[in-house]
Amino acid sequence: MKKIYILLTRSGTWVSKIINLATSDTYTHASISFDENLQPLYSFSRKRVNMPLPAGLRHEPLRHGFFKKYNTIPCALYELQVSDEVYNAAKQEVQQMMAERTSYRFSVLGLILCRLNIPYHRKRHFFCSQFVSEILSRSCALCLPKDAALMRPNDYTTIPELLCRFRGRLNELLQEQICLAA
Repeated sequence: MKKIYILLTRSGTWVSKIINLATSDTYTHASISFDENLQPLYSFSRKRVNMPLPAGLRHEPLRHGFFKKYNTIPCALYELQVSDEVYNAAKQEVQQMMAERTSYRFSVLGLILCRLNIPYHRKRHFFCSQFVSEILSRSCALCLPKDAALMRPNDYTTIPELLCRFRGRLNELLQEQICLAA
């Protein structure tokens, strides 16, 4: 058995605040990793620390860039146990997308329609939780409770197959990882 990790966060940016106001969700961003140290961490997110757009498929380093600037944000880390076959399929799906990452775009319209409960699928366009959901669905890692285009970060907190490994502040999670590695 192997593990897939899902990191949920809520930053203090105005985009996150708008999403939080519209949804009242605790978490407004989702990322996926195949390593307990969360390196690398993948998601559809901003490419520049201080600007929400442009955004797209990217590695999200936890100790640099955006997460370094916003290291006290609330977060939750979830773990999903899967077979080696499912793990490899999910990881391969992400690696294939990363190899073609310049052809992927952030789906602003998909994000808006998600809030309106209207599933919107456009080839090579995703928002963060839709991306994570697509990876889990395509690899048969998890049976989602709703369409991937309707999954919000908070939805992962209610999926019974996901084990919550940590809930708190990002800097506390990073400190805990350092302690476990020592």
